[in-house]
Amino acid sequence: MKAAVLFNTGEPLQIIDGIKVPALTKGQVHVKVIYSGLCHSQVMEVKGGRGEDKYLPHLLGHEGVGIVESIGEGVTKVQPGDKVIIGWIKGEGLDAPGGKYPHQDYLINSGSATTLTNQTIVAENRLVKLPSGFPEKLAILLGCALPTGLGLVLNELKPEKHKTIAIFGLGGIGVSALLAAKLSNPTSLIAIDVNEDKLKLAKQFGATHCINSSTCDPVQEIYRLTEQTGVDYSLEAGGTTTTIEQAFESVRDGGGQCIFASHPSNELKIQLEPHAFHRGKSIRGSWGGGSQPDKDIPLFADMYFKGDLNLEPLISKEYTLDNINEAIEDLENKKIVRALIVI
Repeated sequence: MKAAVLFNTGEPLQIIDGIKVPALTKGQVHVKVIYSGLCHSQVMEVKGGRGEDKYLPHLLGHEGVGIVESIGEGVTKVQPGDKVIIGWIKGEGLDAPGGKYPHQDYLINSGSATTLTNQTIVAENRLVKLPSGFPEKLAILLGCALPTGLGLVLNELKPEKHKTIAIFGLGGIGVSALLAAKLSNPTSLIAIDVNEDKLKLAKQFGATHCINSSTCDPVQEIYRLTEQTGVDYSLEAGGTTTTIEQAFESVRDGGGQCIFASHPSNELKIQLEPHAFHRGKSIRGSWGGGSQPDKDIPLFADMYFKGDLNLEPLISKEYTLDNINEAIEDLENKKIVRALIVI
């Protein structure tokens, strides 16, 4: 097999060919990868933003599409030949460790779902069958971006109709959240990012106002747009402590809610005004949008088929596996919404 391997944090991934695929153990599934997505989680891993990495060298990637090659003991959810969504969120089925891949005189580690490789060993509970008719290139979004972004709104926030909503950060998760937020018919849907192309996309997707946070204070601008009250809800996917703090500051007193999905580097802390909690603001983090993949992925697919989700513009650019480091740099520098890695 061929894979992008992280040997040392802070260094580019290395493309290694000729890696051996290990024998399957209980609960594992061998999948041929067709497409992979790329998430800020991979950027964090490569750059060392999660602290000490005890599993080097290892594989990466946690959203993709592939074809089942073979199944291990106890697996009943999928069969050889099935097209599947690979995702990091645990669903139904057996939990199993990732594969340990022999190469030369060392082992390459992996988690229970990795996708930046042309073959992968995945736990049964990280797989969902690809909904019939769903485009394979767009299906990478069902592994992480849509369950997290749509889930933030539909599973966790559950906004009332005709409220004011702000979305901080317009990557795959933020744009997905915006698509879901639009369905609640908000009186104001405010999109915040530093990239003008992403802001234009947000406008196309229904944002009523767009704020470039590199040219102004987004909190002040949100208060100006809401007659100095703040928004009812804010959703954060910007990936920095600053955007989390700004999202919290932007919600109104007396019930304003902030949910954040991003995870800045481990060593960083967020600073929030204590008295704001007394005034009735709240904040919480999200783990995968509270999604249950086996239940939610078919629902999200139906939303796409009904025309509620315009997903094509979320895929900004295609890359080959050999160009994975270019994709990582583009994502880190906020040049793209979501990368499609053609395996």
